[in-house]
Amino acid sequence: MNKKFVKYISVLSLVIVLSLVITGCAQRTGAALHAPQSGPYGWIYKWIGTPFQNLILATAKAIGGKNAYAWGIIIISFVVRLVLLPLSLNQQYKSTAQQEKMRAVQPQLKLIQEKQKEAKDPATQQKISSLMMEVYKKNNLSLTGGLGCLPLLLQMPVLIGIYQAVQYSKEIGAATFLSIPLGKSSMVITIIATLFYVVQGFMSLQIVPQEQRKQMQTMLLMSPMMTFFISMISSAALALYFLVGGIIIVIQQLITNYIIMPKIKREADERLKHNPVTVVVTEESLNKILGSSSSSTSSSNSSNTSDIVDEGDEDSHELHKNIRELNKGKQNRPKD
Repeated sequence: MNKKFVKYISVLSLVIVLSLVITGCAQRTGAALHAPQSGPYGWIYKWIGTPFQNLILATAKAIGGKNAYAWGIIIISFVVRLVLLPLSLNQQYKSTAQQEKMRAVQPQLKLIQEKQKEAKDPATQQKISSLMMEVYKKNNLSLTGGLGCLPLLLQMPVLIGIYQAVQYSKEIGAATFLSIPLGKSSMVITIIATLFYVVQGFMSLQIVPQEQRKQMQTMLLMSPMMTFFISMISSAALALYFLVGGIIIVIQQLITNYIIMPKIKREADERLKHNPVTVVVTEESLNKILGSSSSSTSSSNSSNTSDIVDEGDEDSHELHKNIRELNKGKQNRPKD
């Protein structure tokens, strides 16, 4: 399975689930802002929304001031993202290490892709395509490219909790941050938050090998798109969470670019010295597969042609035999 497709589907599924929860809550509450008491939304509010609501109210009370509720959300968001930072960095490490492995086997993968185009029949294409799986297996490469959705999955309860805390609390919903109502969507906060994820995507692209950048560009647009979409259909409070997350993720990317990546490169170089890349395919081996396929096709065509010629010879022989029998019969016929 194509790793870019796996990543795209995984992230898109999470976005859809989160969007359904958020929009579902909004549809149930309407303008009255009555907290759900039963059903799945009631259960989510009881175990996720209420604790976050109480946490934001307690933090705001401790801080005090005009923007206390907003600062409460910012502090909680910052703590959550800091707690997730080691996990995110570990995932980033695995993903970056995977990219380095991919770069080492890239010549073989590229060769397979080129020879697939030269194959003239589906059977040969399938045979050459199966070699790509063997390259991955022999070199201990993951088909998902080091993908890990755990950090995003762990954030979902936080996103839902902050949304419900604002949605079902008159105090938090009526609060403002720099004159921006927390209970309504904010284009300003949404754009600023989205820009942080765009910057992070651009920074992450700088450490990707040139030959892999094109296939990574689509995936890198997913985070900004998700941030913008969810922020626009929800409250400014949730957009604040993404804004804080954007700041943290830019810091995370700086650590990756200037600390993790150099370390991975050194480890990769050292590993290749002791354990070189396993060569599964070469141009000669692939040409042999293509050559045997062409020979088989030619042999089959020659056999069919020979059968046609032999069949034609038999028909011709039978025709001449019939003509000789007819002439013989005419010669033996008595004259009048």
